Amino acid sequence: MKIFALPDLGEGLQDAELVAWHVAAGDHVVADQPLASVETEKAVVEIPSPRSGHIARLCAEPGDRVKVGAPLVEFEDAAHADEGAVVGELPEPQSPEPAKDAGAAPRGPSPIKAAPAVRALAKRLGVDLQRVAPTGADGSISTADVEAASRTAADQVPAPQAAGERLTATRRAMAGNMARAHAEVVPATVCDDADVDAWPADADVLLRLIRAIVAGVAAEPALNAWYDGRTETLQRRPDVDLGIAVETEAGLIVPVLRGANRLTAGALVAESARLKDGARNRTLPPSELRGPSITLSNFGMIGGRYAQLVVVPPQVAILGAGRLARRVVAGAQGPIVRRTLPLSLTFDHRAVTGAEAARFLGGVIADLQRPD
Repeated sequence: MKIFALPDLGEGLQDAELVAWHVAAGDHVVADQPLASVETEKAVVEIPSPRSGHIARLCAEPGDRVKVGAPLVEFEDAAHADEGAVVGELPEPQSPEPAKDAGAAPRGPSPIKAAPAVRALAKRLGVDLQRVAPTGADGSISTADVEAASRTAADQVPAPQAAGERLTATRRAMAGNMARAHAEVVPATVCDDADVDAWPADADVLLRLIRAIVAGVAAEPALNAWYDGRTETLQRRPDVDLGIAVETEAGLIVPVLRGANRLTAGALVAESARLKDGARNRTLPPSELRGPSITLSNFGMIGGRYAQLVVVPPQVAILGAGRLARRVVAGAQGPIVRRTLPLSLTFDHRAVTGAEAARFLGGVIADLQRPD
């Protein structure tokens, strides 16, 4: 037999979740035919067959986490399969361990003595027989022992709990990033409003926000940077590589709009639309999901006014835009109604001062309040 292992997926990824098989044991496949779909942190990737031949065994089930280099598919050997073109290495499986001496002493816990009916009762009640103290004369577990263990376990649990939902790879990545941010970043948030009453009715809010962030970086470059807490070094990024938070069915995905400071308005619109579609369809490669220098969260499209956002290191800042609405504000002659856009800027106070954050936010607001 020939084993095909999960290949290197690039970008330093160590494993992936098997989403679906496109073949079954016994099928004949040709080189480059899709074998399976796997989900990495941010994308769903098809794994092609490295050869032509017959599939003897599938080595994982949908939902399994498969490490890079772990067996994925077992092909029949050359005597039974069309070899075709082999891509990469198909290592021979290691020889099985020799059978143990039948007379060797058994290892591990002592055998459990329980009648079939008792075992069935324990299974139904969810009782681990290894944890039940036997009271039978011959050291066997009785029905009363199982029932007593079940009552004890019930007394220790305040209320029954339903089985939890297993997180997707995207949500697991998000959970890891949030835990890392909580452990490393010292967050601070400053909020303000931009008066956008002069905007035309058909204004592209996302385009205006992207342009405003570029203006904010020009006013205060310290927020377009990476900070390494281990070496206490700050690296100001030459380009505005803007992460745009996109809500998807799988969870939050943040594609990166590269060089936003160098793109025309038309290019910004086209590129941001492409990235959002790719994020929702899970077609973006990992390279387009890594390395933002600053992030935008336009959560006001869903709801909310202000927020204390999460800065994911090594970034030092994230700007949030709340719900745009008509609000009563103070005018020179008294209260007036204006369209305003609430803004929340969360920054890593280890690397950014309050004054730097205020200058950046001032640059953002000044650009947003331009009528054009």
